Amino acid sequence: MNIKPIKSESDYLLALERLEVIFDAKANSNEGDELEILGILIDEYEKSHFPIDLPDPIEAIKFRMEQMGYTQTDLAKIIGLKSRASEILNRKRKLSIEMIRQLHEQLNIPSDVLIQPY
Repeated sequence: MNIKPIKSESDYLLALERLEVIFDAKANSNEGDELEILGILIDEYEKSHFPIDLPDPIEAIKFRMEQMGYTQTDLAKIIGLKSRASEILNRKRKLSIEMIRQLHEQLNIPSDVLIQPY
């Protein structure tokens, strides 16, 4: 096992190649340990060099509603009035702290997504 930090694009590409080679390694073996460490190094490199922004709060609500088969009426049951749900979805009203709590609890949308400005 010859593991070193990933400091450049070429180091990253080499790490990915090695990961492919040892991908099916058995746990608790030398290659299995190498796979685990290499995975952590690659993940950290990708987080710092290819960050993924959080989704827009309203788009996250719409996406989750679609996944769950919810309508605007279902959303209204979570956050209050149907007109309020319409205003939220049309970006005419901001989410309150209580709405964020309810959406987080009932739709399992991370609160850090919901508190972003939009």
